[in-house]
Amino acid sequence: MVGAVLLVLFGVVGSAIPVPYVAEVPGPTYNTLGDIDGTPIITVQGRERNDVHGNLNLTTVGVSRAGLSLVEAVRGWFDDEVTVVPEEAVYPPDQTEKETQQQNRQAFLTSEEAAESAALSQLGYPDKVVVQGLSDGSPSQGQLQEGDAIEAVNGQPTPDTDALDAVLESIPGGTAIQVAYTRLGQPGTASITTTAATARGGSMLGVLVRETPSAPFDVDIEVQDVGGPSAGLMLTLGILDLVGDTDLTDGAVIAGTGTIDPTGTVGPIGGIQLKMVAAHDIGAKVFLVPAGNCAEALQAPQPGLPMAKVATLDDALAALADVRAGRTAPSC
Repeated sequence: MVGAVLLVLFGVVGSAIPVPYVAEVPGPTYNTLGDIDGTPIITVQGRERNDVHGNLNLTTVGVSRAGLSLVEAVRGWFDDEVTVVPEEAVYPPDQTEKETQQQNRQAFLTSEEAAESAALSQLGYPDKVVVQGLSDGSPSQGQLQEGDAIEAVNGQPTPDTDALDAVLESIPGGTAIQVAYTRLGQPGTASITTTAATARGGSMLGVLVRETPSAPFDVDIEVQDVGGPSAGLMLTLGILDLVGDTDLTDGAVIAGTGTIDPTGTVGPIGGIQLKMVAAHDIGAKVFLVPAGNCAEALQAPQPGLPMAKVATLDDALAALADVRAGRTAPSC
């Protein structure tokens, strides 16, 4: 009787006592070849998307609010599909939850850029100086736009950012110049009156640029409410499937995870075991595992879910070729 009373008391008190832990669970998966609520995850402007029918699903981890109750934490510790971790591992103590979410969102947006660069480089498109955006009050407003590749200024080629900087430094602010560019594969010329540079001598165009592969089409990625860089690999594969020459899935459901950099290197991520649960639940034919996560993945394999070990984009493409051919891809 006393034990029963204590158990009830623990439940009542424990449900009200917050502890410095959060729960992580398998999150939703998103087919990078499909859409979310009618909005395509990957859109292509300037050419038709390939007609593909398989799945290349990125996987996510759901995270609870900070401060689980004691009872919730205890339940999580005994649930194979819940990971209970210290609060500071997810929400750093020197940041608010909103700041952490914003940081994670920025990491996702950065992974989008890396995915596009890696995919277009894999397809053989050359690096150029590409406009990423315009500053407020930019003299290039209405002349240049995001995605334009700057080819030359006043006839002087600008194959990289160093060359562009050198040309602009030689031109006084307030000078009318001609900027040759390529937009969606078509050449154009913009007439721009520069403004004086503030951090150096010469002129500036008022544009943010970076060296990245430039294609005669534009790729845009739209995934809301997902943070972190771990979708990079699957976004890259999605782009390649939609604009490349190979049907990567042959109609199969493929899932995976991993960061990617513009050179195609795949990096490890968090929550690998929970993402494998999500992949198993959607019936994935194979799960692409970053090489750096293999040891952790092997601790909790999912029945009927083969793992393919990938350290690079080339590894991932080779693994998908194996799956299409009915071969077993190199595993962890």
